[in-house]
Amino acid sequence: MSLHADKISQPPALDDELAAERAHLTRSRAALHQMRERAEALFATGDKVAGDAYTAEQLGRHLARRVAELADDPRTPLFFGRLDFGDADAEHAGRRYHVGRRHVTDEQGEPLVLDWRAPISRTFYRASARDPQGLAVRRRFGFGDGKLTSFEDEHLDRGEELGTASRILTAEIERPRVGPMRDIVATIQPEQDELVRADLADSICVQGAPGTGKTAVGLHRAAYLLYLHRERLRRSKVLVVGPNRAFLGYIAAVLPALGEVEVEQATVEDLVTRVPVRAADPPAVATLKHDARMAEVLRRAVDAYVGEPAEPVLVSDGSFRWRIGLEPLHRLIQDTRAERLPYAVGRDRVRARVVGLLQRQAEARRAESPGDAWLRRMSRSKPVTGFLDAVWPALTPDGLLHALYTDSDRLAQAADGLLTPDEQLLLTRPAPGTGRATGTGLGRTAKATRWTAADAVLIDEAAGLLERPSGYGHVVVDEAQDLSPMQCRVIARRSEHGSLTLLGDLAQATAPWAASDWRESLRHLGKPDATVVPLTIGFRVPAAVLSFANRLLPALAVDVPPAESLRNDGTLDVRTVRDLTAATVAEVRTALAFEGRSRLSPPTTPWTGCGRR
Repeated sequence: MSLHADKISQPPALDDELAAERAHLTRSRAALHQMRERAEALFATGDKVAGDAYTAEQLGRHLARRVAELADDPRTPLFFGRLDFGDADAEHAGRRYHVGRRHVTDEQGEPLVLDWRAPISRTFYRASARDPQGLAVRRRFGFGDGKLTSFEDEHLDRGEELGTASRILTAEIERPRVGPMRDIVATIQPEQDELVRADLADSICVQGAPGTGKTAVGLHRAAYLLYLHRERLRRSKVLVVGPNRAFLGYIAAVLPALGEVEVEQATVEDLVTRVPVRAADPPAVATLKHDARMAEVLRRAVDAYVGEPAEPVLVSDGSFRWRIGLEPLHRLIQDTRAERLPYAVGRDRVRARVVGLLQRQAEARRAESPGDAWLRRMSRSKPVTGFLDAVWPALTPDGLLHALYTDSDRLAQAADGLLTPDEQLLLTRPAPGTGRATGTGLGRTAKATRWTAADAVLIDEAAGLLERPSGYGHVVVDEAQDLSPMQCRVIARRSEHGSLTLLGDLAQATAPWAASDWRESLRHLGKPDATVVPLTIGFRVPAAVLSFANRLLPALAVDVPPAESLRNDGTLDVRTVRDLTAATVAEVRTALAFEGRSRLSPPTTPWTGCGRR
């Protein structure tokens, strides 16, 4: 599709040029305001044009979303770059485009600002003096408090390229971080852009050193995929998983600033809410429960509930008496087992097949097909439900785990060859003086049990064995290095039919079950073939800090490349202190005098060595 744009005129004096750009910004903001007003007017009258209540509700949701997407923050620049194409590009020769955070059009529908995710906008990030991609000039704009203050041009057709020496780019990178996380659309580097624009079908893992922008890359990839596959992902949804609520609050403003308001955000704990968490495990018990072996223990425990028929099924039906012999019943159970369905689905399948066998007999004797009422009556008849409860009993996720914790023989059968006897005791042994298993406050029933956070993860695993879980079209997982294998499986069930963006730094892992190899984590996440890409250029952390951190890598037992920083404005002071608490408080008070997190004074650290765990 060819985009309309104004023909490039001869450049006026610099002051006039800056004034012209400011006028374009004013015009663009006014156009965005008009776009929002039109959306609000449609929202206000939408129920009057809809044909029915359902259509009115759907239209209302669409228009409400559209109004939210068009919100404008005057402190945020509406565009940050401009593309001037030369005659070498046949399609866009002589054209000029402003690139910004969202698409803005005038009353005639002609673009004033192109969305950074549009195909032509890719040139802004990828063009270079070596490969101008048809560009004559790339312009960057400097802003202060939403006001356009400056611009700088790179004449790529003449071999001029500023790269990281760009004054505006450097100022944006080093701008103090205050409040929620900001988007990075103005500073995306080519290697980041490759990841942001990866195909929806591709799952990728970003191993990012501190300050390399891995979190922003993941969020911008979500925004890009929503732009490219809007309707598909609105149906299947996008999920962002973070380590805690504070982190999610920090990143919450990024996607709305890019016009994307329908992305779900959750911690792993938010995803496993089938039972309330009211107890805590000792470290050894929690570590065991997060071990990948527990997935196989639970699978075996579920399989153990499936039995073999012991007697024929006899059903009275008025003057008729139907009988299903042992051989077809055995075959029915074997066939259903072989399909490896979720347990509850298998139970329903067995019921349906038993009723189907009864239906065939009824059709043969009566020469007519029974109706739906007959089929429902047969499926609820005592002989059928009794057979079902004997060979494929109903299970609940928490009931399954409760049975394992309270029945040492059942646990031993499921854990044979997987957990040692001592490990099994950790799951079933009463805590001293409580009469209850260590960590878990076991009650007489599953509902009376005080579950732990690790139990909630295991119950989610059990639920995945029993039912078909609903999933997302794309999932972004940040700080993934601290996910346990069982937590990875929680996410895998929600991205089984979608793709994944995994973000983290193995060198920053802190949990006792933390990952040491991304391939192992990706296997538990169900994406063993995902591409692992390192980001090694830091934009936020001063070079002095990264240089020191690189010295620690050999001691961490993880295979990650050292990082480099583009920032030379920081210093590092490592010294030994007698009172760590007092020294920390003093340093924090000193840091509060500086604006933003990137201006913190160097940390005071008691230096006696380091370790990964």
